[in-house]
Amino acid sequence: MNIRKNDTVLVVAGKDRGKRGKVRFAYPKDERVLVEGINFVKRHSRARRAVRQAGIIEREAPIHVSDVMLLCSKCNHPARVGFRFLTDGRKVRVCRSCGEVID
Repeated sequence: MNIRKNDTVLVVAGKDRGKRGKVRFAYPKDERVLVEGINFVKRHSRARRAVRQAGIIEREAPIHVSDVMLLCSKCNHPARVGFRFLTDGRKVRVCRSCGEVID
């Protein structure tokens, strides 16, 4: 999965298309990411003693990784991600449009 925690992404599909946000959590096994301020859903909750208020709660839900694109920090455009090995042997992510190292 090319997108990691703390990356800035642009939503390219779904009800929140065009919005930008920071990745809070990445779930590589499910190929989903949780982006702050994106994909709010309503959940009905029952009161559990004094711990939680009953009612309808809005919270963020994970979105599929194919519905977001990584924003390049240099060119500030949504970019496809490639990989390259540096001279010291590290494998880093690179922007496919401008060639800038993302990591």
